[in-house]
Amino acid sequence: MTEARWLNKKHIRTTEEYMNVSTVSTCYPALSAASFIGMGDIASEDVFKWAQTHPKVIKASALICRLMDDIVSGEFEKKREHIASLIECYMKDYGVSKEEAIGELEKKIGSAWEDINEECLRPNISQGMPKPILMRVLNVTRFMNVMYKDVDNFTHSGGLMKDSIQLVILDPVP
Repeated sequence: MTEARWLNKKHIRTTEEYMNVSTVSTCYPALSAASFIGMGDIASEDVFKWAQTHPKVIKASALICRLMDDIVSGEFEKKREHIASLIECYMKDYGVSKEEAIGELEKKIGSAWEDINEECLRPNISQGMPKPILMRVLNVTRFMNVMYKDVDNFTHSGGLMKDSIQLVILDPVP
């Protein structure tokens, strides 16, 4: 609803305002928790409670998803009357060009990957979460990396996503 209000008011938020709302609107934190379903006893109630605390590894994953999505989909969303992208917010806040904004956001993606690596390599940092839980978050992030690498394969799913799904479901490796 916050994003809808921004759109109606033609409000360009600060980068911080944008990130506070948009990392939630990606639904990535909920997707991470939903990925634990079906993991059996390892996905205990404590694991789901942990996920609700927005741990560093899930925050970093949501950040990667949001930033990569905005970098590749900003121009398309502008054409269909969408809220200002993170790139536009960043450009306004810091007085930089589009290319400089993208470069800075790509640095933030690199830092978020470092946070994920740290959390996965030192599970005690992640409040003792079992390795398979952390690996699930990592793997969902890897999927987001494929989905938004260079183009928006979520919105325009006819290419890479269609081929990848076909390979996994219809033509799996024996």
